[in-house]
Amino acid sequence: MRPDMNAAKLRRLYLDFFKKHGHAEIKSAPLVPENDPTCLFTTAGMHPLVPYLLGQKHPMGTRLTDVQKCLRTNDIDEVGDPFHMTFFEMLGNWSLGDYFKQEAISMSFEFLTKELGFKPEEIKVTCFAGDENAPRDNEAAGIWKSLGIPEKNIYFLGKEDNWWGPAGQTGPCGPDTEIFVPVDRPDCGPDCSPKCGCGKWVEIWNNVFMQYNKTAEGKFEPLAHPNVDTGMGVERVTAFLEGVPSAYQTELFQPIFAKLQELSGNAQADHINRSARIVAEHLRAATFLLADGVKPGNVDQGYVLRRLIRRAIREARQLGRTEPFTSQIAAVIIANYCEYYPELKEHEAVIAEELDREEKQFAAALEKGTREFNKMIERVPDFVVNKQISGKNAFNLYETYGFPIELTVEMAKEKGFKVDLEGFKKAAEDHQKLSQAGAEQKFAGGLADHSEATAHLHTATHLLNQALRNLIAADIHQCGSNITAERLRFDFNYPDKLTPEQLKAVEDQVNEQIQKDLPVVCEEMSLEDARKTNAQGLFGNKYGERVKVYSIGDFSKEICGGPHATHTAELGHFKIVKEESSSRGVRRIKAILEK
Repeated sequence: MRPDMNAAKLRRLYLDFFKKHGHAEIKSAPLVPENDPTCLFTTAGMHPLVPYLLGQKHPMGTRLTDVQKCLRTNDIDEVGDPFHMTFFEMLGNWSLGDYFKQEAISMSFEFLTKELGFKPEEIKVTCFAGDENAPRDNEAAGIWKSLGIPEKNIYFLGKEDNWWGPAGQTGPCGPDTEIFVPVDRPDCGPDCSPKCGCGKWVEIWNNVFMQYNKTAEGKFEPLAHPNVDTGMGVERVTAFLEGVPSAYQTELFQPIFAKLQELSGNAQADHINRSARIVAEHLRAATFLLADGVKPGNVDQGYVLRRLIRRAIREARQLGRTEPFTSQIAAVIIANYCEYYPELKEHEAVIAEELDREEKQFAAALEKGTREFNKMIERVPDFVVNKQISGKNAFNLYETYGFPIELTVEMAKEKGFKVDLEGFKKAAEDHQKLSQAGAEQKFAGGLADHSEATAHLHTATHLLNQALRNLIAADIHQCGSNITAERLRFDFNYPDKLTPEQLKAVEDQVNEQIQKDLPVVCEEMSLEDARKTNAQGLFGNKYGERVKVYSIGDFSKEICGGPHATHTAELGHFKIVKEESSSRGVRRIKAILEK
Protein backbone atom coordinates (compact mmCIF):
# COMPACT_ATOMS: atom_id res chain seq x y z
CA MET A 1 0.00 0.00 0.00
CA ARG A 2 2.63 2.52 1.11
CA PRO A 3 6.07 0.82 0.91
CA ASP A 4 7.68 4.17 1.79
CA MET A 5 5.88 4.18 5.16
CA ASN A 6 7.15 2.69 8.40
CA ALA A 7 5.89 2.89 11.98
CA ALA A 8 7.88 6.01 12.84
CA LYS A 9 6.54 7.85 9.77
CA LEU A 10 3.02 6.60 10.49
CA ARG A 11 3.09 7.99 14.04
CA ARG A 12 4.27 11.37 12.84
CA LEU A 13 1.86 11.49 9.90
CA TYR A 14 -1.09 10.69 12.13
CA LEU A 15 -0.20 13.22 14.84
CA ASP A 16 0.54 15.98 12.34
CA PHE A 17 -2.72 15.30 10.51
CA PHE A 18 -4.81 15.76 13.64
CA LYS A 19 -2.77 18.72 14.83
CA LYS A 20 -3.64 20.30 11.48
CA HIS A 21 -7.27 19.72 12.47
CA GLY A 22 -6.91 21.56 15.76
CA HIS A 23 -5.88 18.72 18.07
CA ALA A 24 -3.25 19.10 20.80
CA GLU A 25 -0.64 16.34 20.86
CA ILE A 26 -0.38 14.73 24.29
CA LYS A 27 2.25 12.34 25.63
CA SER A 28 1.71 8.62 25.99
CA ALA A 29 0.78 7.76 29.57
CA PRO A 30 2.73 5.03 31.40
CA LEU A 31 1.72 1.39 31.04
CA VAL A 32 0.68 1.33 34.71
CA PRO A 33 -2.47 3.45 35.03
CA GLU A 34 -2.73 6.09 37.71
CA ASN A 35 -5.78 6.47 39.92
CA ASP A 36 -7.56 3.45 38.45
CA PRO A 37 -7.90 0.39 40.67
CA THR A 38 -9.80 -1.53 38.00
CA CYS A 39 -6.88 -2.38 35.69
CA LEU A 40 -3.31 -3.54 36.10
CA PHE A 41 -2.23 -1.93 32.86
CA THR A 42 -3.16 0.83 30.43
CA THR A 43 -5.21 -1.21 27.99
CA ALA A 44 -6.35 1.40 25.46
CA GLY A 45 -5.74 4.95 24.35
CA MET A 46 -8.85 6.15 26.17
CA HIS A 47 -7.78 4.65 29.49
CA PRO A 48 -5.66 7.59 30.75
CA LEU A 49 -8.36 10.01 29.58
CA VAL A 50 -11.23 8.54 31.60
CA PRO A 51 -11.52 11.51 34.01
CA TYR A 52 -11.83 13.88 31.05
CA LEU A 53 -14.32 11.69 29.22
CA LEU A 54 -16.35 11.82 32.43
CA GLY A 55 -16.35 15.61 32.48
CA GLN A 56 -13.11 16.96 33.94
CA LYS A 57 -11.47 19.72 31.92
CA HIS A 58 -8.26 18.62 30.19
CA PRO A 59 -5.43 21.16 30.46
CA MET A 60 -4.63 20.75 26.75
CA GLY A 61 -8.14 21.49 25.52
CA THR A 62 -11.08 19.63 23.96
CA ARG A 63 -9.33 18.12 20.91
CA LEU A 64 -6.52 15.69 21.68
CA THR A 65 -4.35 13.21 19.80
CA ASP A 66 -1.59 10.81 20.82
CA VAL A 67 0.14 7.48 20.35
CA GLN A 68 -0.52 5.48 23.52
CA LYS A 69 1.50 2.44 24.52
CA CYS A 70 -0.84 -0.31 25.76
CA LEU A 71 -0.64 -3.76 27.30
CA ARG A 72 -3.33 -6.43 27.50
CA THR A 73 -2.86 -9.85 29.05
CA ASN A 74 -6.18 -11.52 28.23
CA ASP A 75 -4.62 -13.16 25.14
CA ILE A 76 -1.18 -13.82 26.62
CA ASP A 77 -1.44 -17.58 26.00
CA GLU A 78 -2.32 -16.93 22.34
CA VAL A 79 0.89 -14.99 21.67
CA GLY A 80 2.96 -17.06 19.28
CA ASP A 81 0.47 -17.16 16.42
CA PRO A 82 0.96 -14.59 13.63
CA PHE A 83 -1.43 -12.04 15.15
CA HIS A 84 -1.72 -11.88 18.94
CA MET A 85 0.37 -9.51 21.07
CA THR A 86 0.37 -8.25 24.65
CA PHE A 87 2.08 -4.90 23.97
CA PHE A 88 0.89 -2.58 21.21
CA GLU A 89 0.69 1.09 20.27
CA MET A 90 -2.65 2.80 19.72
CA LEU A 91 -3.13 5.88 17.56
CA GLY A 92 -5.99 7.95 18.90
CA ASN A 93 -7.89 11.22 18.60
CA TRP A 94 -10.51 12.55 20.98
CA SER A 95 -13.22 15.13 21.13
CA LEU A 96 -14.15 16.08 24.70
CA GLY A 97 -17.56 17.61 24.10
CA ASP A 98 -16.29 19.29 20.91
CA TYR A 99 -16.96 17.75 17.46
CA PHE A 100 -19.04 14.63 16.96
CA LYS A 101 -19.91 12.10 14.25
CA GLN A 102 -19.69 14.28 11.13
CA GLU A 103 -16.23 15.60 11.86
CA ALA A 104 -14.87 12.36 13.37
CA ILE A 105 -15.92 10.16 10.44
CA SER A 106 -14.84 12.76 7.86
CA MET A 107 -11.36 13.02 9.39
CA SER A 108 -11.02 9.22 9.55
CA PHE A 109 -12.01 8.94 5.90
CA GLU A 110 -9.64 11.73 4.87
CA PHE A 111 -6.69 10.21 6.71
CA LEU A 112 -7.25 6.73 5.30
CA THR A 113 -7.77 7.84 1.70
CA LYS A 114 -5.67 10.99 1.32
CA GLU A 115 -2.78 10.21 3.67
CA LEU A 116 -2.56 6.40 3.60
CA GLY A 117 -3.85 5.78 0.09
CA PHE A 118 -6.78 3.42 0.73
CA LYS A 119 -9.41 3.52 -1.99
CA PRO A 120 -13.01 4.29 -0.94
CA GLU A 121 -14.34 1.25 -2.78
CA GLU A 122 -12.07 -1.11 -0.79
CA ILE A 123 -13.26 0.18 2.58
CA LYS A 124 -16.20 -1.42 4.38
CA VAL A 125 -17.76 -0.07 7.57
CA THR A 126 -20.14 -1.28 10.25
CA CYS A 127 -22.63 0.82 12.24
CA PHE A 128 -24.93 0.12 15.18
CA ALA A 129 -28.14 -1.67 14.19
CA GLY A 130 -30.20 -0.28 17.08
CA ASP A 131 -32.14 -1.97 19.87
CA GLU A 132 -34.72 -1.17 22.55
CA ASN A 133 -32.29 1.24 24.28
CA ALA A 134 -30.86 3.24 21.36
CA PRO A 135 -31.89 3.75 17.73
CA ARG A 136 -30.19 2.48 14.60
CA ASP A 137 -27.24 4.75 13.78
CA ASN A 138 -28.45 6.01 10.44
CA GLU A 139 -26.54 9.25 11.06
CA ALA A 140 -23.13 7.55 10.95
CA ALA A 141 -24.16 5.45 7.93
CA GLY A 142 -25.37 8.55 6.11
CA ILE A 143 -22.07 10.33 6.70
CA TRP A 144 -20.10 7.39 5.28
CA LYS A 145 -22.36 7.29 2.23
CA SER A 146 -21.94 11.04 1.65
CA LEU A 147 -18.16 10.59 1.69
CA GLY A 148 -18.22 8.00 -1.07
CA ILE A 149 -18.51 4.63 0.68
CA PRO A 150 -20.93 2.55 -1.44
CA GLU A 151 -24.15 1.65 0.36
CA LYS A 152 -23.43 -2.04 -0.23
CA ASN A 153 -20.25 -1.64 1.86
CA ILE A 154 -22.13 -0.30 4.90
CA TYR A 155 -23.34 -2.94 7.39
CA PHE A 156 -25.47 -2.70 10.53
CA LEU A 157 -24.55 -4.94 13.45
CA GLY A 158 -25.80 -5.35 17.00
CA LYS A 159 -24.44 -4.29 20.38
CA GLU A 160 -21.96 -7.12 20.59
CA ASP A 161 -20.14 -5.66 17.57
CA ASN A 162 -20.92 -1.95 17.35
CA TRP A 163 -21.41 -0.62 20.85
CA TRP A 164 -18.89 0.47 23.45
CA GLY A 165 -19.45 0.43 27.20
CA PRO A 166 -20.13 1.21 29.80
CA ALA A 167 -17.06 -0.54 31.10
CA GLY A 168 -18.75 -0.92 34.49
CA GLN A 169 -22.41 -1.21 35.41
CA THR A 170 -23.03 2.47 34.74
CA GLY A 171 -21.43 5.36 32.89
CA PRO A 172 -20.74 6.76 29.41
CA CYS A 173 -21.40 4.49 26.44
CA GLY A 174 -22.59 4.62 22.90
CA PRO A 175 -22.53 3.23 19.36
CA ASP A 176 -19.37 2.92 17.35
CA THR A 177 -18.50 2.64 13.70
CA GLU A 178 -15.73 0.26 12.71
CA ILE A 179 -13.65 0.53 9.55
CA PHE A 180 -12.48 -2.60 7.70
CA VAL A 181 -10.03 -3.19 4.86
CA PRO A 182 -9.29 -6.44 3.00
CA VAL A 183 -6.24 -8.62 3.56
CA ASP A 184 -4.52 -10.65 0.87
CA ARG A 185 -6.44 -13.89 1.24
CA PRO A 186 -9.44 -15.48 -0.53
CA ASP A 187 -12.91 -14.39 0.49
CA CYS A 188 -15.62 -16.83 1.56
CA GLY A 189 -18.01 -16.07 -1.27
CA PRO A 190 -20.34 -13.40 -2.63
CA ASP A 191 -21.61 -12.51 0.88
CA CYS A 192 -18.14 -12.05 2.35
CA SER A 193 -18.17 -9.01 4.65
CA PRO A 194 -16.94 -7.78 8.06
CA LYS A 195 -19.73 -9.75 9.71
CA CYS A 196 -18.91 -13.16 8.20
CA GLY A 197 -15.81 -13.76 10.30
CA CYS A 198 -13.76 -15.49 7.61
CA GLY A 199 -10.79 -13.16 8.15
CA LYS A 200 -10.82 -11.49 4.74
CA TRP A 201 -11.95 -8.16 6.25
CA VAL A 202 -9.89 -6.84 9.15
CA GLU A 203 -10.80 -3.92 11.39
CA ILE A 204 -8.30 -1.09 11.05
CA TRP A 205 -9.98 1.76 12.98
CA ASN A 206 -12.80 2.28 15.43
CA ASN A 207 -14.71 5.49 16.20
CA VAL A 208 -16.68 5.38 19.45
CA PHE A 209 -19.46 7.90 19.98
CA MET A 210 -20.10 8.27 23.71
CA GLN A 211 -23.53 9.84 23.58
CA TYR A 212 -25.41 8.04 26.37
CA ASN A 213 -25.10 7.56 30.09
CA LYS A 214 -26.34 4.24 31.44
CA THR A 215 -27.96 4.76 34.84
CA ALA A 216 -28.13 2.37 37.78
CA GLU A 217 -31.75 1.68 36.75
CA GLY A 218 -30.59 0.54 33.30
CA LYS A 219 -31.78 3.61 31.41
CA PHE A 220 -29.73 5.11 28.57
CA GLU A 221 -29.92 8.89 28.89
CA PRO A 222 -28.41 11.24 26.28
CA LEU A 223 -25.24 12.99 27.44
CA ALA A 224 -25.30 16.79 27.40
CA HIS A 225 -21.79 16.85 25.94
CA PRO A 226 -21.04 13.66 23.97
CA ASN A 227 -17.43 12.61 23.33
CA VAL A 228 -15.55 10.88 20.54
CA ASP A 229 -12.90 8.23 21.26
CA THR A 230 -11.02 6.58 18.39
CA GLY A 231 -8.34 3.93 18.15
CA MET A 232 -6.12 2.51 15.40
CA GLY A 233 -3.29 0.03 16.07
CA VAL A 234 0.20 0.99 14.89
CA GLU A 235 1.31 -2.62 14.36
CA ARG A 236 -1.73 -3.62 12.33
CA VAL A 237 -1.67 -0.50 10.13
CA THR A 238 2.07 -0.86 9.55
CA ALA A 239 1.49 -4.41 8.31
CA PHE A 240 -1.12 -3.16 5.85
CA LEU A 241 1.13 -0.39 4.59
CA GLU A 242 4.07 -2.72 4.12
CA GLY A 243 1.87 -5.29 2.39
CA VAL A 244 2.63 -8.16 4.79
CA PRO A 245 0.04 -10.42 6.48
CA SER A 246 1.36 -10.12 10.04
CA ALA A 247 2.83 -7.41 12.28
CA TYR A 248 5.65 -9.84 13.03
CA GLN A 249 6.79 -9.46 9.41
CA THR A 250 7.05 -5.66 9.60
CA GLU A 251 10.14 -3.57 10.24
CA LEU A 252 9.01 -3.30 13.87
CA PHE A 253 10.13 -6.88 14.54
CA GLN A 254 12.73 -7.66 11.89
CA PRO A 255 15.72 -6.25 13.88
CA ILE A 256 14.67 -8.34 16.89
CA PHE A 257 14.49 -11.50 14.81
CA ALA A 258 17.84 -10.71 13.21
CA LYS A 259 19.43 -10.50 16.67
CA LEU A 260 17.73 -13.75 17.70
CA GLN A 261 19.11 -15.46 14.61
CA GLU A 262 22.57 -14.15 15.44
CA LEU A 263 22.37 -15.40 19.03
CA SER A 264 20.85 -18.78 18.23
CA GLY A 265 22.62 -19.50 14.98
CA ASN A 266 19.22 -20.23 13.49
CA ALA A 267 19.04 -19.07 9.88
CA GLN A 268 15.34 -19.81 9.26
CA ALA A 269 12.70 -17.15 8.69
CA ASP A 270 12.02 -16.58 12.37
CA HIS A 271 8.91 -14.47 11.88
CA ILE A 272 7.00 -17.70 11.13
CA ASN A 273 8.52 -19.53 14.10
CA ARG A 274 6.22 -19.61 17.14
CA SER A 275 9.02 -19.60 19.71
CA ALA A 276 10.78 -16.67 18.08
CA ARG A 277 7.57 -14.64 17.99
CA ILE A 278 7.00 -15.25 21.70
CA VAL A 279 10.57 -14.22 22.56
CA ALA A 280 10.37 -11.05 20.48
CA GLU A 281 6.89 -10.02 21.62
CA HIS A 282 7.34 -10.76 25.32
CA LEU A 283 10.72 -9.07 25.59
CA ARG A 284 9.36 -6.01 23.78
CA ALA A 285 6.55 -5.82 26.36
CA ALA A 286 8.97 -6.47 29.24
CA THR A 287 11.35 -3.75 28.07
CA PHE A 288 8.58 -1.16 28.03
CA LEU A 289 7.27 -2.28 31.44
CA LEU A 290 10.75 -2.02 32.98
CA ALA A 291 11.16 1.47 31.49
CA ASP A 292 7.93 2.47 33.26
CA GLY A 293 9.28 1.34 36.62
CA VAL A 294 7.72 -2.13 36.95
CA LYS A 295 10.02 -4.71 38.58
CA PRO A 296 9.66 -8.51 38.35
CA GLY A 297 7.74 -9.78 41.37
CA ASN A 298 5.11 -12.19 42.62
CA VAL A 299 2.02 -9.96 42.56
CA ASP A 300 0.12 -7.71 40.16
CA GLN A 301 2.18 -5.98 37.45
CA GLY A 302 5.42 -7.54 38.72
CA TYR A 303 3.99 -11.03 38.33
CA VAL A 304 2.92 -10.40 34.74
CA LEU A 305 6.36 -8.96 33.94
CA ARG A 306 8.08 -12.00 35.45
CA ARG A 307 5.83 -14.31 33.47
CA LEU A 308 6.63 -12.49 30.22
CA ILE A 309 10.38 -12.65 30.80
CA ARG A 310 10.42 -16.30 31.87
CA ARG A 311 8.20 -17.42 29.04
CA ALA A 312 10.58 -15.67 26.62
CA ILE A 313 13.53 -17.48 28.19
CA ARG A 314 11.76 -20.83 27.99
CA GLU A 315 10.92 -20.35 24.32
CA ALA A 316 14.47 -19.25 23.55
CA ARG A 317 15.58 -22.72 24.64
CA GLN A 318 13.53 -24.06 21.73
CA LEU A 319 15.71 -21.92 19.46
CA GLY A 320 18.85 -23.37 20.98
CA ARG A 321 19.67 -20.42 23.24
CA THR A 322 20.70 -21.48 26.76
CA GLU A 323 23.07 -18.62 27.65
CA PRO A 324 21.85 -15.24 29.01
CA PHE A 325 20.52 -13.13 26.16
CA THR A 326 17.53 -11.00 27.18
CA SER A 327 19.41 -7.74 27.76
CA GLN A 328 20.92 -8.03 24.26
CA ILE A 329 17.44 -8.27 22.75
CA ALA A 330 16.30 -5.35 24.91
CA ALA A 331 19.16 -3.23 23.54
CA VAL A 332 17.79 -3.75 20.01
CA ILE A 333 14.27 -2.84 21.12
CA ILE A 334 15.51 0.30 22.87
CA ALA A 335 17.43 1.37 19.76
CA ASN A 336 14.30 0.88 17.60
CA TYR A 337 11.88 2.78 19.83
CA CYS A 338 13.84 5.32 21.87
CA GLU A 339 13.37 8.18 19.43
CA TYR A 340 9.64 8.27 20.17
CA TYR A 341 9.83 6.78 23.70
CA PRO A 342 12.94 8.38 25.25
CA GLU A 343 12.19 6.77 28.63
CA LEU A 344 13.62 3.55 27.16
CA LYS A 345 17.05 5.11 26.69
CA GLU A 346 16.87 6.89 30.05
CA HIS A 347 16.36 3.57 31.85
CA GLU A 348 18.54 1.38 29.62
CA ALA A 349 20.95 0.41 32.41
CA VAL A 350 18.11 -0.53 34.79
CA ILE A 351 16.36 -2.55 32.08
CA ALA A 352 19.53 -4.56 31.38
CA GLU A 353 20.24 -5.06 35.09
CA GLU A 354 16.74 -6.33 35.86
CA LEU A 355 16.67 -8.69 32.86
CA ASP A 356 20.09 -10.13 33.72
CA ARG A 357 19.03 -10.65 37.33
CA GLU A 358 15.78 -12.32 36.33
CA GLU A 359 17.61 -14.70 33.99
CA LYS A 360 19.93 -15.74 36.82
CA GLN A 361 17.03 -16.26 39.21
CA PHE A 362 15.15 -18.27 36.59
CA ALA A 363 18.19 -20.47 36.02
CA ALA A 364 18.23 -21.20 39.74
CA ALA A 365 14.49 -21.99 39.64
CA LEU A 366 15.09 -24.43 36.79
CA GLU A 367 17.74 -26.16 38.93
CA LYS A 368 15.22 -26.52 41.74
CA GLY A 369 12.68 -27.80 39.23
CA THR A 370 15.12 -30.43 38.01
CA ARG A 371 15.59 -31.65 41.58
CA GLU A 372 11.81 -31.79 42.03
CA PHE A 373 11.51 -33.70 38.74
CA ASN A 374 14.06 -36.25 39.92
CA LYS A 375 12.14 -36.70 43.19
CA MET A 376 8.99 -37.48 41.18
CA ILE A 377 10.88 -40.08 39.18
CA GLU A 378 12.44 -41.68 42.25
CA ARG A 379 9.05 -42.13 43.94
CA VAL A 380 7.87 -44.52 41.19
CA PRO A 381 8.84 -48.17 41.92
CA ASP A 382 10.95 -49.99 39.32
CA PHE A 383 8.32 -52.70 38.84
CA VAL A 384 5.77 -50.23 37.39
CA VAL A 385 5.45 -50.97 33.67
CA ASN A 386 3.73 -47.87 32.23
CA LYS A 387 5.57 -45.11 34.06
CA GLN A 388 3.93 -41.72 33.81
CA ILE A 389 4.15 -38.20 35.23
CA SER A 390 0.68 -36.95 36.00
CA GLY A 391 -0.68 -33.84 34.33
CA LYS A 392 -1.02 -32.20 37.74
CA ASN A 393 2.66 -32.77 38.56
CA ALA A 394 3.77 -31.64 35.12
CA PHE A 395 1.75 -28.45 35.51
CA ASN A 396 3.22 -27.88 38.96
CA LEU A 397 6.71 -28.02 37.42
CA TYR A 398 5.58 -25.50 34.82
CA GLU A 399 3.82 -23.08 37.17
CA THR A 400 6.17 -23.26 40.18
CA TYR A 401 9.55 -23.71 38.52
CA GLY A 402 8.93 -22.43 35.01
CA PHE A 403 9.55 -25.83 33.42
CA PRO A 404 8.21 -25.80 29.84
CA ILE A 405 6.12 -28.91 29.18
CA GLU A 406 8.43 -29.76 26.28
CA LEU A 407 11.38 -29.98 28.69
CA THR A 408 9.40 -32.19 31.08
CA VAL A 409 8.47 -34.53 28.19
CA GLU A 410 12.09 -34.64 27.00
CA MET A 411 13.51 -35.41 30.45
CA ALA A 412 10.75 -37.95 31.13
CA LYS A 413 11.53 -39.79 27.90
CA GLU A 414 15.17 -40.10 28.93
CA LYS A 415 14.00 -41.83 32.13
CA GLY A 416 11.52 -44.12 30.38
CA PHE A 417 8.45 -42.11 31.44
CA LYS A 418 5.53 -40.60 29.60
CA VAL A 419 3.69 -37.41 30.52
CA ASP A 420 -0.08 -37.12 30.81
CA LEU A 421 -0.41 -34.27 28.33
CA GLU A 422 -4.22 -34.25 28.47
CA GLY A 423 -4.04 -33.97 32.25
CA PHE A 424 -1.50 -31.15 31.88
CA LYS A 425 -3.82 -29.34 29.49
CA LYS A 426 -6.77 -29.69 31.90
CA ALA A 427 -4.69 -28.45 34.87
CA ALA A 428 -3.59 -25.45 32.81
CA GLU A 429 -7.20 -24.72 31.78
CA ASP A 430 -8.41 -24.97 35.39
CA HIS A 431 -5.66 -22.59 36.49
CA GLN A 432 -6.56 -20.18 33.70
CA LYS A 433 -10.23 -20.20 34.76
CA LEU A 434 -9.23 -19.35 38.32
CA SER A 435 -6.96 -16.56 37.07
CA GLN A 436 -9.71 -15.17 34.85
CA ALA A 437 -12.16 -15.26 37.74
CA GLY A 438 -9.72 -13.26 39.80
CA ALA A 439 -9.19 -10.82 36.95
CA GLU A 440 -12.93 -10.39 36.53
CA GLN A 441 -13.17 -9.45 40.20
CA LYS A 442 -10.27 -7.05 39.85
CA PHE A 443 -11.60 -5.42 36.71
CA ALA A 444 -15.30 -5.54 37.63
CA GLY A 445 -15.44 -1.82 38.24
CA GLY A 446 -14.66 -0.91 34.64
CA LEU A 447 -13.91 2.78 34.49
CA ALA A 448 -12.10 4.29 37.45
CA ASP A 449 -14.34 4.99 40.42
CA HIS A 450 -14.61 8.73 40.92
CA SER A 451 -16.81 8.60 44.01
CA GLU A 452 -16.42 10.82 47.06
CA ALA A 453 -14.72 7.94 48.90
CA THR A 454 -12.03 7.51 46.24
CA ALA A 455 -11.51 11.27 46.00
CA HIS A 456 -10.84 11.36 49.73
CA LEU A 457 -8.47 8.38 49.61
CA HIS A 458 -6.69 9.86 46.62
CA THR A 459 -6.11 13.10 48.54
CA ALA A 460 -4.76 11.00 51.41
CA THR A 461 -2.10 9.50 49.12
CA HIS A 462 -0.71 13.02 48.54
CA LEU A 463 -0.45 13.53 52.31
CA LEU A 464 1.09 10.08 52.75
CA ASN A 465 3.63 10.69 49.99
CA GLN A 466 4.78 13.96 51.54
CA ALA A 467 4.89 12.52 55.08
CA LEU A 468 7.13 9.70 53.86
CA ARG A 469 9.44 12.24 52.23
CA ASN A 470 9.50 14.36 55.40
CA LEU A 471 10.07 11.53 57.88
CA ILE A 472 11.69 8.61 56.04
CA ALA A 473 13.71 9.80 53.01
CA ALA A 474 13.62 12.98 50.92
CA ASP A 475 14.01 11.08 47.64
CA ILE A 476 10.91 8.90 48.11
CA HIS A 477 8.45 9.04 45.23
CA GLN A 478 5.37 7.19 44.12
CA CYS A 479 6.00 3.93 42.25
CA GLY A 480 2.37 2.95 41.96
CA SER A 481 -1.06 3.70 43.37
CA ASN A 482 -4.25 1.66 43.56
CA ILE A 483 -7.38 3.12 45.12
CA THR A 484 -10.76 1.53 45.69
CA ALA A 485 -13.71 2.96 47.60
CA GLU A 486 -12.52 1.05 50.67
CA ARG A 487 -8.76 1.61 50.85
CA LEU A 488 -5.66 3.08 49.26
CA ARG A 489 -2.52 1.23 48.25
CA PHE A 490 0.65 3.26 47.77
CA ASP A 491 3.98 1.92 46.43
CA PHE A 492 7.18 3.89 46.98
CA ASN A 493 10.90 3.44 46.53
CA TYR A 494 12.64 2.40 49.75
CA PRO A 495 14.96 -0.55 50.41
CA ASP A 496 13.99 -1.46 54.00
CA LYS A 497 10.92 -2.48 55.95
CA LEU A 498 9.51 0.45 57.92
CA THR A 499 9.50 0.04 61.69
CA PRO A 500 6.31 0.34 63.75
CA GLU A 501 7.69 3.63 65.10
CA GLN A 502 8.22 5.02 61.62
CA LEU A 503 4.73 3.99 60.51
CA LYS A 504 3.20 5.61 63.59
CA ALA A 505 5.08 8.85 62.92
CA VAL A 506 3.90 8.90 59.29
CA GLU A 507 0.33 8.16 60.30
CA ASP A 508 0.39 10.93 62.93
CA GLN A 509 1.74 13.51 60.49
CA VAL A 510 -0.98 12.73 57.93
CA ASN A 511 -3.67 13.03 60.58
CA GLU A 512 -2.18 16.30 61.78
CA GLN A 513 -2.66 17.76 58.28
CA ILE A 514 -6.19 16.38 58.10
CA GLN A 515 -7.09 18.06 61.40
CA LYS A 516 -5.77 21.39 60.12
CA ASP A 517 -8.53 21.36 57.48
CA LEU A 518 -6.13 22.47 54.76
CA PRO A 519 -7.60 23.62 51.44
CA VAL A 520 -6.94 21.47 48.36
CA VAL A 521 -6.33 23.81 45.43
CA CYS A 522 -5.91 22.89 41.75
CA GLU A 523 -3.98 25.12 39.34
CA GLU A 524 -3.40 24.55 35.63
CA MET A 525 0.02 25.60 34.40
CA SER A 526 2.78 24.72 31.97
CA LEU A 527 5.06 21.84 32.80
CA GLU A 528 7.96 24.27 33.07
CA ASP A 529 6.08 26.39 35.61
CA ALA A 530 5.21 23.25 37.57
CA ARG A 531 8.92 22.44 37.80
CA LYS A 532 9.62 25.93 39.12
CA THR A 533 7.06 25.50 41.92
CA ASN A 534 8.87 22.32 43.05
CA ALA A 535 5.72 20.28 42.51
CA GLN A 536 6.34 16.58 42.93
CA GLY A 537 6.16 14.51 39.78
CA LEU A 538 8.29 12.05 37.87
CA PHE A 539 8.90 14.51 35.08
CA GLY A 540 10.76 13.03 32.10
CA ASN A 541 8.28 12.48 29.26
CA LYS A 542 5.28 11.51 31.34
CA TYR A 543 3.31 14.75 31.14
CA GLY A 544 1.98 17.01 28.41
CA GLU A 545 2.82 20.67 27.99
CA ARG A 546 0.10 21.72 30.46
CA VAL A 547 -0.59 19.98 33.77
CA LYS A 548 -2.75 20.18 36.87
CA VAL A 549 -0.93 20.92 40.13
CA TYR A 550 -2.72 20.16 43.41
CA SER A 551 -1.58 22.01 46.54
CA ILE A 552 -2.68 20.91 49.99
CA GLY A 553 -2.03 24.00 52.10
CA ASP A 554 1.72 24.49 52.34
CA PHE A 555 2.23 20.79 53.06
CA SER A 556 2.06 19.11 49.65
CA LYS A 557 2.29 20.15 45.99
CA GLU A 558 1.95 17.47 43.34
CA ILE A 559 1.18 17.07 39.63
CA CYS A 560 -1.91 14.90 39.32
CA GLY A 561 -5.07 14.32 37.31
CA GLY A 562 -7.19 12.32 39.74
CA PRO A 563 -10.23 13.25 41.86
CA HIS A 564 -9.63 15.13 45.13
CA ALA A 565 -11.36 16.44 48.23
CA THR A 566 -11.75 20.20 48.65
CA HIS A 567 -10.46 20.32 52.27
CA THR A 568 -8.50 17.79 54.30
CA ALA A 569 -11.04 17.69 57.15
CA GLU A 570 -13.35 15.80 54.79
CA LEU A 571 -11.00 12.81 55.02
CA GLY A 572 -11.71 11.69 58.58
CA HIS A 573 -9.01 9.63 60.33
CA PHE A 574 -6.10 8.10 58.40
CA LYS A 575 -4.94 4.62 59.46
CA ILE A 576 -2.15 2.45 58.04
CA VAL A 577 -3.27 -1.19 58.06
CA LYS A 578 -0.30 -2.86 56.37
CA GLU A 579 3.27 -2.26 55.16
CA GLU A 580 5.00 -4.83 52.99
CA SER A 581 7.35 -5.43 50.09
CA SER A 582 5.93 -4.87 46.62
CA SER A 583 9.03 -5.77 44.62
CA ARG A 584 12.78 -5.33 44.92
CA GLY A 585 13.48 -1.87 46.34
CA VAL A 586 9.79 -0.96 46.48
CA ARG A 587 7.62 -0.93 49.63
CA ARG A 588 3.83 -0.92 49.78
CA ILE A 589 1.49 0.75 52.29
CA LYS A 590 -2.20 -0.02 52.55
CA ALA A 591 -4.33 2.44 54.47
CA ILE A 592 -7.94 3.35 55.14
CA LEU A 593 -9.92 6.41 56.19
CA GLU A 594 -12.15 6.08 59.24
CA LYS A 595 -15.04 8.47 59.83
